[in-house]
Amino acid sequence: MYNGELEVQAKRKALAVLHDEITHILNAARDLSSLTDSIIKGTDKETELSLVRMKNAGEEVENLRRKMTREISDTGSLMVYREDVLRTAYIIDDIAGYNTGIAFRLSNIKINTLKKGKFDEDIGELINMVVEAIFKLNEMARALSINPSSTIELAQEVQSIERKVDNSYRKVVIKALNEIPNTKDLLLVKDAVEGIEGMADKCQAASDSLTILALSM
Repeated sequence: MYNGELEVQAKRKALAVLHDEITHILNAARDLSSLTDSIIKGTDKETELSLVRMKNAGEEVENLRRKMTREISDTGSLMVYREDVLRTAYIIDDIAGYNTGIAFRLSNIKINTLKKGKFDEDIGELINMVVEAIFKLNEMARALSINPSSTIELAQEVQSIERKVDNSYRKVVIKALNEIPNTKDLLLVKDAVEGIEGMADKCQAASDSLTILALSM
């Protein structure tokens, strides 16, 4: 088998793993979206199930990233853009870390605090925007194998979502500072929305990395 064919096979494997990574994160982000509802409703069982699923998804993403690292290491110099692939995989891994951190903070905020200032709605809106951004990343990863040039348009959509998250994040932080008297809950809410904003930033970074990868293919 000649080097060109080996490179094509290595590329297909790497892109498949990237897509799998993002799919797991998308599912975990959807669990994060439903977590707030289950916390408000007081359904402890559903809350616990969501936390377990997110934890498992994070572990699976880490395993996939390690798998990709091994496979790219094995291909050596066959894949000319291997650094771009690895960079993207590590950024995606970071997104999974934000997801579990946000979930931990949300699960420790008093229900009355979330209800009183309608912070559950604010946080839910922020999370839904991040879910949308990750869905766009999923489409970008799929497009790499079909039509790499279409990733540029999708990247612009991710950037637009990230800006919306930034604007909403600032409003929620100011609202929390003005309306939450309990220091513990204030810190948890602030940390949670900062985590969501950081997650959106990582989505933007992953989008940029996927765009660079598309241009190098």
